[in-house]
Amino acid sequence: MQSAAVSITLISFVFTLLLILWRPRGLNEAIPATFGAILVILSGAVSMQDVVQISTTVSGAAITIMATIVMAIVLESFGFFVWAAEGLAIRARGSGIRLFWYVNLLCFLMTLFFNNDGSILITTPILLIMLQHLGLKNRQKIPYLLSGALVATASSAPIGVSNIVNLIALKIVHMDLYMQTLMMFVPATLGLLFLVTLMFIYFYQQLPKKIPMTVSIPQHPIPSHPLRHSIDDRSSRKFSNRFMGYVLLFVFFVRLSLFAGSYFHIPIEWIAVAGSLLLLSWRWIYLKVPPKDVLTKIPWHILIFAFGMYVIIYGLNNIGLTDMLIHVFQPLVSGDLLNASLLMGGLISLLSTFFNNHPALMVGTMTLTHMNLDPLTLKIAYLASVIGSDIGSLVLPIGTLASLLWLHILKQYKVKLSWKDYMKVTLVVIPPTVIFTLVCLAFWVTWLSPTH
Repeated sequence: MQSAAVSITLISFVFTLLLILWRPRGLNEAIPATFGAILVILSGAVSMQDVVQISTTVSGAAITIMATIVMAIVLESFGFFVWAAEGLAIRARGSGIRLFWYVNLLCFLMTLFFNNDGSILITTPILLIMLQHLGLKNRQKIPYLLSGALVATASSAPIGVSNIVNLIALKIVHMDLYMQTLMMFVPATLGLLFLVTLMFIYFYQQLPKKIPMTVSIPQHPIPSHPLRHSIDDRSSRKFSNRFMGYVLLFVFFVRLSLFAGSYFHIPIEWIAVAGSLLLLSWRWIYLKVPPKDVLTKIPWHILIFAFGMYVIIYGLNNIGLTDMLIHVFQPLVSGDLLNASLLMGGLISLLSTFFNNHPALMVGTMTLTHMNLDPLTLKIAYLASVIGSDIGSLVLPIGTLASLLWLHILKQYKVKLSWKDYMKVTLVVIPPTVIFTLVCLAFWVTWLSPTH
């Protein structure tokens, strides 16, 4: 590899990452990723044959996430999320303690049924309005908002379909969604319970013990809500609990179908697209609203961002970065499963914390595929990397795009939370959660494969 290609690739990576994290004047993250990818291709670090391979790897994951976001847009137009938040406040029955657990359950389910970025975009504004209507002070809002954001982001670990970078990584290691969930759901969910318990202990004194029994949230809480619909007044009416139940049941069925499809080797993007088209048709028939408005609301830049970042990471792979990581970590990871879990999870946690989880998980996954590990060690090392990417990245706000987006939404609502206040919590709860989850992963996978 020519020295010029190496230099251009490294410079492209650094500047792309800086612009994504800094986002001057609200710069869309797809723009620096695109320019960085173009520079890497022009340098010769990535060939056109590589670009075709990258397109094949990224396309399925991106289509799946897009289809999921379409479903979220349609559900928002039904007022589904406002309905869920109102129900959450009612079930709290005047207890701020009970509300804390319900908020985190809602954020967990939102990510499980949709994805982490969508969960942040949808739940944060609604929670802000709900907490405001409950009459809570700024410091009383923080436990609900911060715990909800951490759980919403970390909840993409149990199933790979909740995060686009997880889906891309699955494709790289040739692991299907069914097997990933079988190995990951139990340890990752235990890790999330551990995380919420730590946060509950940390925030206990700040939580209000008594809150109003009910709260009515406006149907459109935020004029500039990223997923706000623009259809006529027929969609703003209140739907019955039975209707909302049917909607929830349908989404649950589509989600289960993804795992069934994975088990029978049916491309999950086909199922995701079919589910979103059915829901769009349902809205068209029930509300007489054509689906054309969805085209303007789909965040197409996610596809461009994922493709651009993967081109840059592929360039880093081609100039020898993964060879260096292999040389250092292959002897260490090749030991027992617990060792592999802790080492890869710890490495990706560190890389994600300082360099963002998207490039960190891609680099880690590409490195693993060249280590010549036995199949089970490869799987557990990959799953540990996902834990590091989805949970370990939360120590600093720059670890994930979802965290940066969440802080931006708080700023819009004049809720003050400094990086210092954020890190006071995350430094206490995230490292022990990562270690606990990685240990659970090793023991769970060992239990599933006793002959290893």
